[in-house]
Amino acid sequence: MTTPPIGYQALFAATPSPYLLLGPDLVILDVNAAYCHATRRSREDLVGQYLFDAFPDNPADPHADGVRNLSASLHRVLRSGEPDTMAVQKYDIPVPDRSGAFEERWWSPINTPVLGPDGRVSWIIHRVEDVTEFVLSHSAHGQPGQALTKWQAMEAELYGRAQELQRLNEELRHAHDRERMVAVTLQEAMLQSPDLARHRNIAVRYLPAAKGLNVCGDWYDVVDLPDDAFSVAVGDVVGHGLEAAAAMGMLRSALSAAVRALHDPARAMEVLGLYARAVEGALATTAVEAVIDTRSHHITYSSAGHPPPVLARPDGTVVLLDQATDPPLGARLQHVPRPRAAVPYTPGDTLVLYTDGLIERRGEDIDAGQHRLADILAANPRMSPEHLADALLSRFGVSGGGDDDIALIIVRL
Repeated sequence: MTTPPIGYQALFAATPSPYLLLGPDLVILDVNAAYCHATRRSREDLVGQYLFDAFPDNPADPHADGVRNLSASLHRVLRSGEPDTMAVQKYDIPVPDRSGAFEERWWSPINTPVLGPDGRVSWIIHRVEDVTEFVLSHSAHGQPGQALTKWQAMEAELYGRAQELQRLNEELRHAHDRERMVAVTLQEAMLQSPDLARHRNIAVRYLPAAKGLNVCGDWYDVVDLPDDAFSVAVGDVVGHGLEAAAAMGMLRSALSAAVRALHDPARAMEVLGLYARAVEGALATTAVEAVIDTRSHHITYSSAGHPPPVLARPDGTVVLLDQATDPPLGARLQHVPRPRAAVPYTPGDTLVLYTDGLIERRGEDIDAGQHRLADILAANPRMSPEHLADALLSRFGVSGGGDDDIALIIVRL
């Protein structure tokens, strides 16, 4: 038996609950008949309008907060890609054909994202239920001297708890925002790279995992060295959040100090390996350091279990720098010198260092991501570092962050 095709546009239009479809810019893209009936507006009145132009706050109500609350919920959905259920909201609506007049309304809203192929929010479904009658009847039941029935009392309690839950949720969100701001400020301080400002030919990107405090255990660094040399490094501490960020800060500082003193990536990695034994949460960290000698046009590098850097040439040739790879920090019980390798480069080549969050995907071998990276670099050998960084994040679908942390350095040599 052949199943007939489903007319989703007709299904949306006929859905009995009020639905409104928004773009990421919060412009109304479509409404169903139930929504038009609930708001006493026509589809022609609403489609194409910015949501809060179509439904502003009631200027006669000094306590109106419908726009603020709904805007906060919609932006949470855009940031997280997760549905957001709101408590009952007082959100008065304009009365048609009566300029400046508003009608008191109470709503129970749910905002649900629709994700595109790149994992970003393409649309938001805003579903509401009009609960004005219940709320107003609840207010009437609460008049002094009037006894409540058992069901009226239960309704009143449920309504009161919903309002209290909304207040507590807002307090938790504000507390989370404060904690995140502190964490982000701390991490930005730990990631300061003063020498980076002197390199207009270097682009960096730093994206914590999309879910979390926006702090992570990945890092990048750029260090100027004597004799027209400089080093670039990326690293990846196992885990996410504040603990990983704390370990990251200590390891990054240690590696930066070591390469400034030793001017050699392998010896600097040896120092880092010894130091990591004394840092809680540092074991199994991966890192790679490359020193670029601009006089001899050579790159010397050393890796501790990290995905290999990539050297892309203007003719589309791509070289993996995988000849000096050793286990992650702390993987060996005894100290063993770290390997070192060197490769020549030609001015105009592009060096790319990254963490595995850029290329690794669940259910896919990491080699597939490595090949994808090489193909993108081969196809765009002359793109500027800044544009190339954005292109890589876009092609891998992580422009807004992915499931894992990402650090990326692109150097035009």
